[in-house]
Amino acid sequence: MSQFTSIAERRTSVDEVFDTLHHDIVTLKLMPGTKISEVEIANKFSVSRQPVRDAFSRLGNLGLLLIRPQRATVIRKFSIPDISHARFIRTAIEVEVLRTAILKWADTDTTAIRENMAEQAKAVKAQDTDRFHELDYEFHKLLCLAAGIELAFETIAENKTKVDRLCRLSLEEPTEMKVLLDDHTQILAALDENDFVALEAIIRKHLARLDSVVERIQQEHSEYFE
Repeated sequence: MSQFTSIAERRTSVDEVFDTLHHDIVTLKLMPGTKISEVEIANKFSVSRQPVRDAFSRLGNLGLLLIRPQRATVIRKFSIPDISHARFIRTAIEVEVLRTAILKWADTDTTAIRENMAEQAKAVKAQDTDRFHELDYEFHKLLCLAAGIELAFETIAENKTKVDRLCRLSLEEPTEMKVLLDDHTQILAALDENDFVALEAIIRKHLARLDSVVERIQQEHSEYFE
């Protein structure tokens, strides 16, 4: 029994460390290039170094940590090739998600999506970037649900992780949330109107907005990039 208890406790410790560090990295409480120590994190969470090492490994697999033998572990800087690849994959998937969703739209209960849109508008009005970021994530997941291919969102989320920090930085611009809300409004309108041509155009435009964000942040904060 003690062996199973130990495994459960270890899993809980790993998840706690992972979840906290993941949140701090994607919300930019830990900026790109910041050094972090297994020992310091273990002391902070009052755990051994093994759960921390496991959490670091998971974050490394997501491309959020750069783990180097015999050297300090750092919050990974932005990688232009990784960002370009992630956007390509995400665009390909989301176009197909919407192609499927529009075929089912007339028979779909869209209450949750419309409620999400109303909450987005409230977040924009309140200039609540954290809340808007959560709702944006949920909006794209709800589109996958509407298409009946929820598993597609796992791949979208995996690739979204690679650009989430840049998205957070972009939301610091006063008008950025309003621009994204307008995109979401147009996506919903195209679905309602059964207009796939307009739908594909707006999702491609929506996801391509990252290009100008990357260019601007690279100019302002070159130290954040590899």
